Amino acid sequence: HVQLVESGGGLVQAGGSLRLSCAASGLAFNIYSMGWFRRAPGKEREFVAVLHWSGGATNYAGSVKGRFTISRDNAKNTVYLQMNSLKPEDTAVYYCNAHARMVLGLRYLELWGQGTLVTVSS
Repeated sequence: HVQLVESGGGLVQAGGSLRLSCAASGLAFNIYSMGWFRRAPGKEREFVAVLHWSGGATNYAGSVKGRFTISRDNAKNTVYLQMNSLKPEDTAVYYCNAHARMVLGLRYLELWGQGTLVTVSS
């Protein structure tokens, strides 16, 4: 059993910053990637950023590139999303996503966090 626990959402004014955290914990597993998606009110869930565990390559949605930075702490199996220059259109529930494989049994997992609300006021 592996789970993702998110933290760090909240209310911020436009132009401000927030940092989201997502920690993976549970039975022994190997992470392939961890990333973030978001769902704005009335819209479908969309990709935000991903970090590939082997090698550390990152990818970003065009709408956040240059403003958001995804990073990790290997020892803590934690990924962070530093969000700068926030805009009202960044308001959404942010979901952590992970792809992993159990060490015992090699079962492939795609995991989702519970979501954390980010509200950017104008």
